[in-house]
Amino acid sequence: MSLHRRVLTKPDGRKLWLYGREPIEGDIAAPSPGEGVTPNPHLRWHPLRGEWVAYAGHRQTRTFLPPAEYDPLAPTTDPQNPTELPVGSYDVAVFENRFPTLYEGAHDPPKAIVPTLPARGACEVIVYTQAQKGSLGELPLWHVEMVLAAWTDRTRELGARDDVQYVMPFENRGVEVGVTLHHPHGQLYAYPFVPPVPARELEMMRAHHDREKRPLLASLADAELGEGARLVHVDEHALAFVPAFARYAYEVWVMPRRPAATLVELSPEERLGLARTLKTVLMKLDGLWGVPMPYVMVVHQAPVDGKLHPEAHVHIEIYSYFRMKGRLKYLAGSEIGAGAFTADTFPEDKARELVAVPVSFEGQSRASMQSEVRRA
Repeated sequence: MSLHRRVLTKPDGRKLWLYGREPIEGDIAAPSPGEGVTPNPHLRWHPLRGEWVAYAGHRQTRTFLPPAEYDPLAPTTDPQNPTELPVGSYDVAVFENRFPTLYEGAHDPPKAIVPTLPARGACEVIVYTQAQKGSLGELPLWHVEMVLAAWTDRTRELGARDDVQYVMPFENRGVEVGVTLHHPHGQLYAYPFVPPVPARELEMMRAHHDREKRPLLASLADAELGEGARLVHVDEHALAFVPAFARYAYEVWVMPRRPAATLVELSPEERLGLARTLKTVLMKLDGLWGVPMPYVMVVHQAPVDGKLHPEAHVHIEIYSYFRMKGRLKYLAGSEIGAGAFTADTFPEDKARELVAVPVSFEGQSRASMQSEVRRA
C-alpha cells in the first residue's frame, strides 16, 4: 500500500509532516504548545579536535520531564493546552524542533578567537506513534517500516537543501541517556557539515574501497555471515550482528545486505527487511531482562553533497547502556578524555545472549509499502 503524506504549518511557522497508510483527510489544524521561539545557534571551531561545536543557549528553556498528565507529543485533546500534534488519522508525525541546535535562519554569529559560523541546518522530531506508551520495537512491523519510510522521505527532502551536508536520524531512549520526554519518538539532525564520527567511518570506508574495490561494510558483513559467532538476525535483505570490535556490551549494527549508500536508495523490499531486522533486535534487547533497554540508536549514511559515494553503506548502530550487577555502564576518563574504550565483556558472549531471546511477530505482518510518497 502507498505511504501518504500531508504537510501543515503551525501557528509559530514551523512545519509538521503527517504520514499514514491511508490519505490524511479532514480539517486538521497544526497546534503549537507555546509562543514561537526565535533561535539563533552558532558554531565555533575546535582547533585541537578539528571539529565544529554547536552553541544553542535557547535550549535551556526546552521542555524537561513534564508531569505525567501533560504529554507534548500526544495529540491535542484540550485546545486550552495544545501539544505539538493534532487529532487525526495518521500513524507517524515529524515536526520542526521548537528548540533546535541547528536552524535554517541562523545568522550573524558572535566574534570569537576561533572561527565561527551560523549553525544552519535543521532539527526535527519524529513521533513514532500517537500512543503515549510503548517503544519503536513494540510497534507492528508495518509501523516500523513506516518509520523507516519517514526517515527516508526526510533524508530525501533535507538532503536537497543547500545548507545541509549530512542527515542523521537517531533516537535516545531512556532517562539514562538523557531523554526528557517519554512518548515514543526520535529525532533527525540535518548538519551543515559531516559530523566527526560518521566522517571518520567514511574515511576508513573510502580507504578500503580504494584498496579492495568494494565497500568496507559489505566485506565486514560477509565475514560476519561466514563466521556466524556474532550474528543476531539474518534476513533475505538485511542482517544484524554484534560487531567483533564492539565498544558497548550490547552494541548491535543493523544494515541492508546490499551496500546502498543512503536510505533513499533502498528498494521497498530492502526497507521491509531492514525494518524486520531492526524490530527483531529491539525486541531482543527489551526481552533480555524483561525491562526496557536504554540505548542510543543512530543511522549512518552517505553525505548528501550531490557526489557519488560508492564506499558508503547505510547502517544503524545501536549502543545499549546495559545493567551489570545492578549498575549502569558509564563512560569515564579513558573513554571521554582519551577516546580509548575498555570493554568489560566479549561480543561473542553478548550475541549469544541476544540470539537466545525469543521473538515473535505473530499477527503483526503487513505487505511492504511502496517507496513513493504521495504528497498531499
